[in-house]
Amino acid sequence: MGQVLHRCATTTDAVRRAIQHSQESLRARAKRDGINQKTAPRWKQRNSVADLPTGPKAPKSTVLSVEEEAIIVAFRHHTLLPRDDCLYALQATIPHLTRTSLNCCLQRQGISRLPEIAGDKETKKRFKSYPIGVFHIDIAEVQTAEGELYLFVAVDGSSKLPPCNWWTARTG
Repeated sequence: MGQVLHRCATTTDAVRRAIQHSQESLRARAKRDGINQKTAPRWKQRNSVADLPTGPKAPKSTVLSVEEEAIIVAFRHHTLLPRDDCLYALQATIPHLTRTSLNCCLQRQGISRLPEIAGDKETKKRFKSYPIGVFHIDIAEVQTAEGELYLFVAVDGSSKLPPCNWWTARTG
């Protein structure tokens, strides 16, 4: 798979690596690679060949203050409520809190997902593995105005396509 460069990049990873390991002068190397003479010393000094990330070094909220973020984080840690419940509970304390700003705050702090609690969900039961051609038949009884109807559902373990049919009696 090819390397993805940003639109202003003048060097690839291979050129950057060659600059870092080269013994010739930076001016000669820049001329050979067809890059600016100021670019070569930059790559020579770096430890990696990856582009540096853009944007702020420490992301912060433009809407919430540090104290408000601390309130949100403490509330989420102590209550373990879902995001919308946290929003409704905290809007009395922080009136300008929106769902988006709450979500951004929780993601910045790394607590946007609630922890998995053991015993919270039942494990799904699986069908027993049978050879091809063996069906599992479920029968459901339904009361209607005309009387009882029976729904027969045949589940094949290999195809997972259940054919079903309605009958007026259990025996045919």
